[in-house]
Amino acid sequence: MADNEKMFQVKIITPDRVFYTGEAEMIEFNTSSGQIGVYKKHIPLTTVLEPGAVIIHEAEGEKIAAVHAGFAEVLPEQVTLLAEIAEWAEEIDVARAEAARKRAEERLQAKTAEIDVARAEFALRKALTRIDVKDMK
Repeated sequence: MADNEKMFQVKIITPDRVFYTGEAEMIEFNTSSGQIGVYKKHIPLTTVLEPGAVIIHEAEGEKIAAVHAGFAEVLPEQVTLLAEIAEWAEEIDVARAEAARKRAEERLQAKTAEIDVARAEFALRKALTRIDVKDMK
């Protein structure tokens, strides 16, 4: 059983739904500066989310989701992730993610002037995030 003194509110919101609302003892996610873990009473912080796994440490155990781009607001009593896309492992279509990974890798290897390298790299990170989160379950 978790110590209620350690619990804080977590919200993950996407444009089409409130993906998650609950209490956590810790949350881990990727930012533009690297991976961070947040506990209650963290200093206030606003940062850019990068594609990656979000691990929510609840009283009952861990919940893992894939999050793709957005912003995070960290306050002493609450963390809010405003994400472009958020998916639970069971929502991820691995075959589709593998196909997206392959397309992105092919674009990056082609090295033609028409290829938007940054977009292809971002697509590759999203596909790999989905595959990794599915494998974590």
